[in-house]
Amino acid sequence: MSTTAELLKGAAELFPDEVVTSAHVRHFELPAGAGRFALITLDNGFDHTKPTTFGPQSLANLNTAIDQVEAEAANGEIVGVGITGKPFIFAVGADLKGVELLKKHDEALAIGKGGHDVFKRLSALAVPTFAYYNGAAMGGGVEVGLHCTYRTVSKALPAFSLPEVFLGLVPGWGGCAILPNLIGAEKAVSVIIENSLNQNRQLKGKQVFELGIADALFEGADFLEQSLIWTASVLNGSVTVDRPEIDRGEAWDQAVAKGRLVADSKVHGAAPAAYRALDIIEAAKDGDLQKGFDAEDQALADLIMGGELRSGIYAFNLVQKRGKRPAGAPDKSLARPVTKVGVVGAGLMASQLALLFLRRLEVPVVLTDIDQERVDKGVGYVHGEIEKLLGKGRINQDKANRLKGLVSGVLDKAEGFADADFIIEAVFEEMGVKQKVFAEVEAVAPAHAILATNTSSLSVSEMASKLQHPERVVGFHFFNPVAILPLLEIVRGEKTDDASLATAFGVAKKLKKTAVLTKDAPAFVVNRILTRFMGEIQNVIDEGTSVETAEKAIEPLGLPMSPLVLLELVGPAIGLHVSETLNRAFPERFIVSPNLKAVVEAGKRGFYVYKPENGFKPELDPEVAALLVQGDSVLTEEQVRDRVLDAVAQEIGLMLEEGVVAEAQDIDLCLITGAGWPFHLGGITPYLDREGVSERVNGKRFLAQGVASVPA
Repeated sequence: MSTTAELLKGAAELFPDEVVTSAHVRHFELPAGAGRFALITLDNGFDHTKPTTFGPQSLANLNTAIDQVEAEAANGEIVGVGITGKPFIFAVGADLKGVELLKKHDEALAIGKGGHDVFKRLSALAVPTFAYYNGAAMGGGVEVGLHCTYRTVSKALPAFSLPEVFLGLVPGWGGCAILPNLIGAEKAVSVIIENSLNQNRQLKGKQVFELGIADALFEGADFLEQSLIWTASVLNGSVTVDRPEIDRGEAWDQAVAKGRLVADSKVHGAAPAAYRALDIIEAAKDGDLQKGFDAEDQALADLIMGGELRSGIYAFNLVQKRGKRPAGAPDKSLARPVTKVGVVGAGLMASQLALLFLRRLEVPVVLTDIDQERVDKGVGYVHGEIEKLLGKGRINQDKANRLKGLVSGVLDKAEGFADADFIIEAVFEEMGVKQKVFAEVEAVAPAHAILATNTSSLSVSEMASKLQHPERVVGFHFFNPVAILPLLEIVRGEKTDDASLATAFGVAKKLKKTAVLTKDAPAFVVNRILTRFMGEIQNVIDEGTSVETAEKAIEPLGLPMSPLVLLELVGPAIGLHVSETLNRAFPERFIVSPNLKAVVEAGKRGFYVYKPENGFKPELDPEVAALLVQGDSVLTEEQVRDRVLDAVAQEIGLMLEEGVVAEAQDIDLCLITGAGWPFHLGGITPYLDREGVSERVNGKRFLAQGVASVPA
């Protein structure tokens, strides 16, 4: 039987590039004569921009620190042990770079077991142990604290979570077993399942305390000092920590059942992690923690060797790394400063853009439109949203006043744009209208100003073709809702110069958007793939398959919403417009659905109605059903799914051949950040590779073996 030290030594050899976390032990006398105390500080030697993680060598270092304090506790030299982190960071869990390297089930099992063997020593010491969550704590960072006897948390803590299910793992170092036994199954399911599947929602310090995960809450400024005073009070008996009794009856079973419903609604059984976590929570009902730890080890090893986790890590790395360093972006030193922004249009999209530029850049923003009423409405929308932020305490009165003072609206473009550095249009999606707007703007804007278009599918080059300076026109395509979806497709027209493009990327970064460079090709990236995807669904319906079968066929992918619900969100008229644009470019692959046309002409907002008596579930609108003209070719769910995935794989293959983006990674980044496609698909190309679709359609994988998959 290997010792923990041997296990970790073997794992460390597999991962030579680990950013190693030290575990420093220092001693001092607690206040009020409570006795000598040992404090372990986790620190990787970098500032807060490189958070502390646990790779095998880091776990070994913590194990060595525990050897020391264990001996001191056994000898009666200390009264307690605390664990905390470097400034702003407690610890953010396992080092995922190491997980990617694992090739065998027993290697993965060793990582799970190694973490458990180290962490559970904290609960076995001869003295009480305390975790002081001073800063960001995630995954294994949360779990190391769960093994302690007591926990305190800082009010300033910005992010606390068990995000494993989001990535395709389970909290595997005690989270699934200990948390429900600490705070009850209902709250634990909320933290482990619901928050993870809601785009990895984070808890703040106050919420951690209110949930009962932490026993005390202190201000950030003197957090450690207050925690140590409290620790002294606990140790000398003047403070007792009462925890509510855990309901191990029906409430536990109901919580697990609710968790399964949440998982079904989010991933439709397509990704196993949530269900494995729920199985462990279900089994933890009897309070046997060791049995729970063993189940966590097995689940962790199985999932590490599965495709969903590899896709999840790949997706996480795309968003965290590639998303911050866009492929093909020009040298940022070429970017020009932006001190004033102009917005052409004052409708909802234009107003959302104005608000975003105002909040992120904090420079003057001016809107124009064709009449005063529209201008006033646009400025009014921005003011209203600022008031909402003020009401929620997100900004103070001074900031609200300043932001309101920076936004204005005028009818005269010459007056509004004469000193603007960046002007974006968000007017009707029609080439003639956009060309006319750009001609008017070019006549009054300074020579250096960037002219950006928020077009979703039209040619940026054609839009710029009649201008004297087409080199300063750039596509700047946002996704709705603007405040929520991170993607910004930056489109380089045929004449766009590097300085204009660099300025666009610089602005995108200040807007905190994930920018992806795309070629000026019809519908760019997301809309082209979604239109092909949804077009194939429409085709099978038009040919004779029922709406219900066509929709259900896609459920195993675990997408955030079904294709026809997505069409409703986008708006059938916009969907039709984009499919007509793509039909003109690629008539052999993009067919304009006569049924979709009929739905738009009838003024319907979608295919479904939602009735309270049916729990607001989508039901086919009888009026839409009456409009549908279908053939007699009926497919099964499996046949529909194959056809749709084949179409998507073909389209992505063609887009890469055309050089629409640099690599398949950019396609995936776009689908994750612009369409909310899940991490367990890795966007889409890892899934197409995993299911054999890529090779069936294109004769080759999109990604090399080992990228978003287990290394060969």
